[in-house]
Amino acid sequence: MSIAPDLAPVGETASAREAQRTLIATGLNHALHDGYTDLIYVLLPVWQGEFGLGFAALALLRSLYNGTLAALQVPSSQLARRLGARTVLIFGTLLSAGGYAFAGTSGGLVGLCTALVLGGAGGSTQHPLASSVIARSFGPCARGPLGTYNFTGDLGKASVPPLVGFLLTLTDWRTALWLIAGLGAAVALAVGQLLPRDPTSGGGSRDGRPRAAQPRSEAQNGQTGFRLLVAIGMLDNAARPAFLLYLPFLLQAKGAGLTTIGLALSLVFVGGALGKAVCGRLGDRLGVTRTVILTETGTAAAILAAIALPLVPALTVLPLLGLLLNGTSSVLYGTVPDLAPGGRVETAFAVFYTCTLGGSALAAPLIYGRLGDAVGPGWAAVAAAATALAVVPLMLSLSPHLPAKAPSRP
Repeated sequence: MSIAPDLAPVGETASAREAQRTLIATGLNHALHDGYTDLIYVLLPVWQGEFGLGFAALALLRSLYNGTLAALQVPSSQLARRLGARTVLIFGTLLSAGGYAFAGTSGGLVGLCTALVLGGAGGSTQHPLASSVIARSFGPCARGPLGTYNFTGDLGKASVPPLVGFLLTLTDWRTALWLIAGLGAAVALAVGQLLPRDPTSGGGSRDGRPRAAQPRSEAQNGQTGFRLLVAIGMLDNAARPAFLLYLPFLLQAKGAGLTTIGLALSLVFVGGALGKAVCGRLGDRLGVTRTVILTETGTAAAILAAIALPLVPALTVLPLLGLLLNGTSSVLYGTVPDLAPGGRVETAFAVFYTCTLGGSALAAPLIYGRLGDAVGPGWAAVAAAATALAVVPLMLSLSPHLPAKAPSRP
């Protein structure tokens, strides 16, 4: 049986109209923040030329944003208990927009690093808070809306980086960041208008009553399963940026320009958006274990193909690569409530994002960045493929801890 507690029906948490407004607001916010996170990949070649950085330093720049985002997931959830999720989400979006505005005015590398930390701090607010807000609004019907919310993040990844790539052909990178910061301020205002005021999140059940104690064996099973799920998420989330970090440079070596690189990232992210929808349904048909093994082995094969092929054939592989690369995350994300220790879903989401994003932020500069400096982008990307394959034995270990029958999606 599922370890997550029963959620209150939609009628007990929010009206149908308010629930839809919640999904629109959180989806729009998710699209912006995920676009903010991944537009850094488009800017890496620009910053390399501007500041004369090596691959390890470039990975560190990315990790400043993602590392701050990961480290503040749990504190953001705690802050939301005092101020309300709506308030924290709005101010977090404004802070991320302000970070990119500050990056556009920075006169050197120190200012740029500070700006990325500010942007990551703002981005830390949206994943666990938006997930818990959707869960409260939709109650037991939340699995489908959570999948839609997850999907909107990839829409942002597919639109914001190519938009910035296009702006870079018209103006300098600082002006482009000012424009993208203005977009963030507009989204923050929209979230304030759309997102209904909600009660602060608490530690109890959805209806305010204390949670019932779990049997000891069930609690231990949930803790073991959740730890394995987090470990799998860390490997999956490390493989993704480990490859994307070097994709622009692999394409440059094949003769691609900035516009083509932006298009290539867009192809990856469009495929990733499709993967979150396709792999979620595939998980219902084949089961979580088979689906994750399929996506991870497929990811490794597609990465190797993208490395070996010439430019045009490599571009044709990227949508499939994106589908497989992001498809796993959708399956894992939907499994968090099923394995949440003690049924504390909001805390489980915060811990899951902290560990997966934090592990990715540390691995990029400490492992994959140094590896790229030592052996070049090609072999570093091969290491990303090996990381994806490392998920397979862990997934086999997790399989006995999964619910016998996953809850059906609406």
